[in-house]
This record gives sequence, C-alpha cells and structure tokens, in this order.
Amino acid sequence: MPLDFTKHFVGVPTEFKLRNNTGCSWKVMVKLMNGRVTLDQGWATYAPVHQIKIGYMVTFKLLTPDTLKVIIFDDDGIEVVNKCGKHDEAFAAKE
Repeated sequence: MPLDFTKHFVGVPTEFKLRNNTGCSWKVMVKLMNGRVTLDQGWATYAPVHQIKIGYMVTFKLLTPDTLKVIIFDDDGIEVVNKCGKHDEAFAAKE
C-alpha cells in the first residue's frame, strides 16, 4: 500500500477484512515490509477467487480501521462483480 494511504491509520492492523461490491468479506493478514504495508496471507487465495488478472485495476477504500472496500475493474475499465462463492473457511471473515 502506498505510504500516503497508511498515514490514515492510528496503528496498522494485523489483518484486514476485504469487503467486495456484493457485501462478501474476506480476511487477509497484513505484513510490514521495508516500511510498507502489504497484504499477505489470504491475498493469494482472494485474487483468483475474485478473478483478479494481470491488467486489472483494484481500488481500496478504508471503511473502518480494519475494513477495506475492494472494487475490481477489468482491463476495459468495467467493474467486475463477484457473487459470494465458496470461500476458504480460513479466510472468510465473520460478520
């Protein structure tokens, strides 16, 4: 995540809930690496389940200190809408 984005946190959480455009939530762990916040455990599963491909744009909006809204756009700039499918139970965020 860009450093300008992380300045909005009082403290960097150890995990985020990623909420998509249909309200589904997914848990990812956060890791500090070289002074930057990166999405770690859970992201490698989230990306293919939500059909994120090379060339797609992914936006993040901070909803709460530990929840990000994720909007995915394909390479034509059209929003990708994913219905709640089968999530890996280890990463499905509890509401």
